[in-house]
Amino acid sequence: MTDRRNILRLAAVLLVCCLIPAFSPVSAAESASPATLTVAASDSTELSKNQADYVCDGVDDQAEIQAALAALPDGGNVVLTEGTFNCAGVIAPPAGTTLSGQGPDATNLVFTNDGRISVDQESITLDGFHIEGSGYSSGVKWLGVMTIRASHAKIHNIEGTADTSIQAVYLLIHDPAVYAPTLEDVEFINCKAVDTGTYGFIHNAWGSSNKVIKDVRYDNCQAINCGSKGAFNPWITGFDFAELNDMDGLRVTNCLAEGNLESGFHFEFDPTVTDAVLENCVSKNNGQKPYPTVPYKQSDMSTHYFGCGYYAPNCDVTFKNCTAESNSLYGFYATNGGKLYDCVDKDTGAGKTDYTYRKPAGYYSIPSRSADPALVLENCSSTDSHGYGLQVDLASNIRIENFELVNPAGIDGKGASLGGTNGQFSNAEVDIHASGDRAETLVWAKNNQNVQYTGDITSASEKAFLVEGGENVRTEGMAVASAGA
Repeated sequence: MTDRRNILRLAAVLLVCCLIPAFSPVSAAESASPATLTVAASDSTELSKNQADYVCDGVDDQAEIQAALAALPDGGNVVLTEGTFNCAGVIAPPAGTTLSGQGPDATNLVFTNDGRISVDQESITLDGFHIEGSGYSSGVKWLGVMTIRASHAKIHNIEGTADTSIQAVYLLIHDPAVYAPTLEDVEFINCKAVDTGTYGFIHNAWGSSNKVIKDVRYDNCQAINCGSKGAFNPWITGFDFAELNDMDGLRVTNCLAEGNLESGFHFEFDPTVTDAVLENCVSKNNGQKPYPTVPYKQSDMSTHYFGCGYYAPNCDVTFKNCTAESNSLYGFYATNGGKLYDCVDKDTGAGKTDYTYRKPAGYYSIPSRSADPALVLENCSSTDSHGYGLQVDLASNIRIENFELVNPAGIDGKGASLGGTNGQFSNAEVDIHASGDRAETLVWAKNNQNVQYTGDITSASEKAFLVEGGENVRTEGMAVASAGA
């Protein structure tokens, strides 16, 4: 009898232990998985439609997408199926939500009638679809097919295009009428703008206060052939990081700009840019716009021209292991704070034949004297430039170390010009290794002051290293050897 009671007690204990987990409260972490709602396109599979929470009819599909977003609790996800969503209005995700598709090759959002995606709330994620926009009215032309105006946004795996009626495919803009705090912490990963009539990626700011955009990250993004399908304006670039906005804390890694109307990677002249780093980026075949056919005149915008792989005037910007190739005017344009390490320029000026009014240069830095150092080039190279390989003037506090200059065509017989344009190049250290037979003078130093030259030059020309005028120009560390020796 005792044994039977013990067995019954043991069975009761085991039963209670088994039931406790079933009635125990679920932890916050276990219950916090976000809700997910699915929206099917009108041309998606029957299986996708049957499993979806919302099914579009191919007209005003933004209505079903917006309804699904509005039905989400905080932090929920709306998933778009494969297929095409025809959107004639705005999609505006609530704060903390995610809108995702099946990848840019499978899910396509086509915007008409001023339709677009507006990221006006914080902590929104967009992931895995294609966008295209066309036919915008003048009232919204300064926006983007995707317009980001709030912080902590994540834009992943999006591809897009647009016609000439809107400013950009991707616009990151501080608009105080929509979002007053500092615009910050925005990332683009695996995003592309391809074959557009407008800018690929552009940063901007409206108003006169709080114009700085902070902590923006790009990784493995591409801007290809922006401006090839017409032009929103004559200045279309692949990436424009500082138009009217200031920029603080920019990181651009593994990105590509190719075949764009003007510059590949661009910062405008007037904004304040601090702590910007571009690393492992490639910029090639940019500057598809024809050269001006008359001399430069500041008041005549038709004579203005960028044509750069990287355009970064007056910027605290660092380039690491970046490549410029076959850009029409300049490979790297960096002044007053530019720092370049292990960068490569090739074939600058390619595709152009008349250099009467524009003189190509692999590396261009004029003026460059308001920072210390104003320019750093370390372990960089220029190969087969159709003009100068290196052009620096109106410059002071310059450090050039282990610069390789290979076979520049030169301008007026000069392969590299240090002070040759304006006769002002001072307080500099230049270590250069030059070779080639297309330019009579590979290194031209004019009116230098307090400059130390080291390195070596290999050329058959008697004027391979030409020093004209100047004061305290030290050349004892420069070796010149005949190419046939």
